[in-house]
Amino acid sequence: MIQHVPITLLRAFEAAGRTGSFTAAAAELLLTPSAVSHAIRKLEQSLGATLFERAGRAVRLTPEGDALMLHIGRGFEELRRGMEAVSTHAPGLLRLHCAPSFAAQWLAPRLSRFLADCPGIEIQLAAGTDYLQFQSDEFDADIVYGAPRQEGLIVLPLGEEIITPLCTPALAAAIHAPADLLGHLLIDGYNRTVRWSRWFAGNGLTPPPFRGTRFDRSFLAIGAAVDGIGVALDSTRLAERELADGRLVAPLLERATDIRLVDHHLVFPRIARTRRPLRRFIDWIGHELALDFGTY
Repeated sequence: MIQHVPITLLRAFEAAGRTGSFTAAAAELLLTPSAVSHAIRKLEQSLGATLFERAGRAVRLTPEGDALMLHIGRGFEELRRGMEAVSTHAPGLLRLHCAPSFAAQWLAPRLSRFLADCPGIEIQLAAGTDYLQFQSDEFDADIVYGAPRQEGLIVLPLGEEIITPLCTPALAAAIHAPADLLGHLLIDGYNRTVRWSRWFAGNGLTPPPFRGTRFDRSFLAIGAAVDGIGVALDSTRLAERELADGRLVAPLLERATDIRLVDHHLVFPRIARTRRPLRRFIDWIGHELALDFGTY
């Protein structure tokens, strides 16, 4: 009977109807596509109605499915609002996970600006190198370094970064061309997507035998460069404070072949985009980075 339809079947239907894909719904609900398909068939049998038109892997709501989706979507939104109303989590709380160097070098220095620009929003920030799977609903979103590894998420690239040699003004006085770096101690990052070997090759030079210091995080490499240990190869975005106040300079920026790439992405489950704090954060970070995310 209709009143005995399990909510799990309705949840599978709502996710599939909203995403237009059994596969995307499965990724969001942490199920297999076959489990989503099975749940929807059971719902169709319970209602005596066909809810999706199936053509291979493509699915589309039928008129009956559209009618049900209108009410089911509203119902789940009301459930979400009700749970937020009684939850111990503040309704204005943004729970954000972030790659450590982006958190330390770019995001944390701007948090006061974010809180001023978005009154009523609280932020809970955790930094780590693990890639979230979002099963426990512990976080609303993650800023990841490198290419996102999980399917079924909304992925917003955070714009192009410039990777270039960075050092103190004192060291920069003797650096006028890429070959000048061959005589300097180099600071490398062994967890970086870009290493010195790639930069030298891009500038037509054979990488020298490495004699320097290696760090696994950009904020450590940037700090070592500020201390005058050597020349770091890193992002001007992550080092923008040090460049702005003159502790570091980029002696070969636009004088050599620098590396440009999208190194960070904001990722979150599709369902999380209904949360007001996350939408405010997306708008804010887009403004800070001069990016237009369009509809997401």
